[in-house]
Amino acid sequence: MESDLIWMRPSKSGIGRPAGRTRAEITEAAVRVADRDGLDGVSMRNVAAELGTGAGSLYRYVDNHGDLLDLMADHVSSEYDLGEPSGDWLADLVDLGLQAREIYRRHPWLAELTLTRPVVGPNGIDVSEHFFAALADHPATDAEKLVALGILNAVVAATARAEASPVDTLRSARYVAHVAAQGDHPHLAALHPAPADGDPLPEALHRILTGLLS
Repeated sequence: MESDLIWMRPSKSGIGRPAGRTRAEITEAAVRVADRDGLDGVSMRNVAAELGTGAGSLYRYVDNHGDLLDLMADHVSSEYDLGEPSGDWLADLVDLGLQAREIYRRHPWLAELTLTRPVVGPNGIDVSEHFFAALADHPATDAEKLVALGILNAVVAATARAEASPVDTLRSARYVAHVAAQGDHPHLAALHPAPADGDPLPEALHRILTGLLS
């Protein structure tokens, strides 16, 4: 089926010609382009230029731009360090979330892709397997575990996207302060959040996962 993910289709190499590239080489080139120029810079033409070839040649390996994005998102999932479960499911899952944030920081384009075009490929399957292995003895239902995985992914991706857009966050904070000063939103004006002491994400993930899987 045309809608099948790229990993469900055989690799293409062109008719009558040996393959000059591999999917892995093309994917790595696309990741380099995205790391340097952002997701908008990832066109077939730009990726081909990174490889020193013509855009048309890439279609021997991928069907379309969407395939390239899927390959990129899964490729960087290989950067997780997935050891054996420690026996402390909560610590293992918080660690997984913190590893994810570091991957998002190395690849700032990834958060947007994760939130708008979620996909699971071979490396992503390994990450999911690690997540469920950590919960193997947990009494939560399968449905609850799946929800926890989805929310963990979404929270970390959203956090990373916010971290990557400090200017937007600052502009929004200024507008909130402006509105609060008008006096029409007393509950908003009464808020005086204390500055975060250290990294707030580990504790946030601890609370979220405990709430979801208690």
